[in-house]
Amino acid sequence: MSLPEASSALLTALILTYNEEANIGRTLDHLGWLDSILVIDSGSSDATLAILAEHAAVRVLYRPFDSFAQQCNFGLDQIATPWVLSLDADYRIPPALASEIQTVIRDPGNAAVAGFAIPFRYCIAGHPLRSGMLPPRISLYRRGLGRYRNDGHGHRMDLSGQVQRLRQPIFHDDRKPLQRWLASQGRYLAIEAVKLRTTPSRQLSLTDRLRKHTPLAPIAALLFCLLWKGGVLEGWRGWAYAQQRMYAELLLQLMLLEDHTSLSTPS
Repeated sequence: MSLPEASSALLTALILTYNEEANIGRTLDHLGWLDSILVIDSGSSDATLAILAEHAAVRVLYRPFDSFAQQCNFGLDQIATPWVLSLDADYRIPPALASEIQTVIRDPGNAAVAGFAIPFRYCIAGHPLRSGMLPPRISLYRRGLGRYRNDGHGHRMDLSGQVQRLRQPIFHDDRKPLQRWLASQGRYLAIEAVKLRTTPSRQLSLTDRLRKHTPLAPIAALLFCLLWKGGVLEGWRGWAYAQQRMYAELLLQLMLLEDHTSLSTPS
């Protein structure tokens, strides 16, 4: 598929990295249509920086990591283009999405649009799944109309103005070793557990209320991925993803139960 001519005056990709040698080269290979890519690295000690140095469009800045929101907001302050495409280091932009992005940011009919939410498809071993649970995320937006805030272990863009949705998905294609994923889940879910403990239930989403007040979330995640989303028809990849999500929810439940146990145990 041929893509519209890229213009570095319109759009900059913003990427955070930390030891992403397993992913970042593939991500950059799918951004060849862009002339402006800003990477905020937080001290990579693997081959990440060497891979980044091979791409002329990439500018790398270093900032010690404190939170995802702060890293992204720092990056936003370094960008001059009117549009920003915020990506993780394990995202792939397929050609159809690249074409759609370049079309919408040039369309005069989108003058009142502040940003676009982009759907996601999770990949196992590079193969996109239809059974993923990732919701659309505001990843393409006008610079200066929003800032990031921390939301549990992740971060969320608070954008002022109209948000529309693109049709083509981002592929979430993380190929880091399983041990790295397991270690990350432990850190992330500890933060998520704090969010659930400290946030009043009325301020939580229905899903988070389920996670906070019942032990059903792990089973619900497994059944949702396999049956509702059709993962059972995707072979071993569908089962692998469903079990990943069940594992993450089970670990979160154990952290929440540990909190209840500590409160009920006499000192």
